[in-house]
Amino acid sequence: MTQADEKTTVVVVGGGVAGLALGTFLLRSGIPCVVLEKNSREYVEQRQRAGSLDGRGVRMLRDWGVGEAVEGHGDGPSDVVLPLIVHGEQRAWRMDTDEEGAGAFIPQQVRVRNLVRIFLRDGGDLRFGAEDVTLEGLGTEQPRVRYRDDRGAKAIDCAFVAGADGFHGVSRTAIPDGFLSCHSHEFGYAWLTVLAEVPADPLAVMAVHSRGFAAQITRGPNASRIYLQCPVDDTIGDWPDERIWEELGARFAAPVPRGPIATKQVVPLRGVVFSPMRYGRLFLLGDAAHLISPMSAEGMSLALHDAEALARAVVHQVEKDDPSALENYSDTCLAHVWERQAAAVWMTDAMHDSGDASYRGEFRKQVALANLENLVQPRPA
Repeated sequence: MTQADEKTTVVVVGGGVAGLALGTFLLRSGIPCVVLEKNSREYVEQRQRAGSLDGRGVRMLRDWGVGEAVEGHGDGPSDVVLPLIVHGEQRAWRMDTDEEGAGAFIPQQVRVRNLVRIFLRDGGDLRFGAEDVTLEGLGTEQPRVRYRDDRGAKAIDCAFVAGADGFHGVSRTAIPDGFLSCHSHEFGYAWLTVLAEVPADPLAVMAVHSRGFAAQITRGPNASRIYLQCPVDDTIGDWPDERIWEELGARFAAPVPRGPIATKQVVPLRGVVFSPMRYGRLFLLGDAAHLISPMSAEGMSLALHDAEALARAVVHQVEKDDPSALENYSDTCLAHVWERQAAAVWMTDAMHDSGDASYRGEFRKQVALANLENLVQPRPA
């Protein structure tokens, strides 16, 4: 193999929360790394995504000295009382502080913007517009990552590759067929997800209704994401703007402020786990390795857990010449992933089965309603 253009310790493929967090943790540990992101900086800093982060994730960022990534943006902590409308009755859902402390509720594009700024401020090597990424030699001691930017083709030799480029990225596809096992669970219904140019006030409100689950959650001061439970075979053509607003109002049992709708998408709810999360010198993290039901709001927290586990394992290898943490990376992360998947299935079933009895029957509906009572504050005396 001819000499590459350059060499580093870790190449991180993907400049989302998982990749940027891993790059920041490595940089602050003195480990050289390069982060490759196929999109422009403007695109990744404006891309709308969910913004909930659990208490462990907030504490982790603070422990690494990057607490500013989740602080000071006015969107408040997640340990607040949020409206939950159960069959037209106003209830309250307290997203309690966990054993790690309070979480945070900040739109993901704000968090990405903060992590980009922190990484670059610390001297990190972040390359936007890195297209046509290919991974070579993953089963050797010196993998090579090739990519192309506006200045031509490049190649980087490294000791490790981190695949943080999402569910549809190139990293997982670089693993030979038959090596990974894919475990999935289909919930049997979908969410119509709508990005609307209207603020969410309060920051999040959810509803359980006989017509299906509904939610409206902030995506910044002037936008919100709307979720409406629907059949998996629905298309966006089934949902003209007027129907969306009427359905949201019906499930919320009250009129809702309207605004321009920017995007619509039908997303089947599912959980997916790929195992193992490692092949040779390639380590998968975040959505490249697993998807979790969006009802759990734990996708970002799982990504950060993977990033920290991999960062500490690489540091252990580099500083102590001990590969044990890297060898255990997949098992360590998967134990946590399956624990959170179990909680996500419970939460998703409680919120959706307690609405429409026609889907799973009255027995499951009543069980879900009983479970739902464990999530909400007691009714006023």
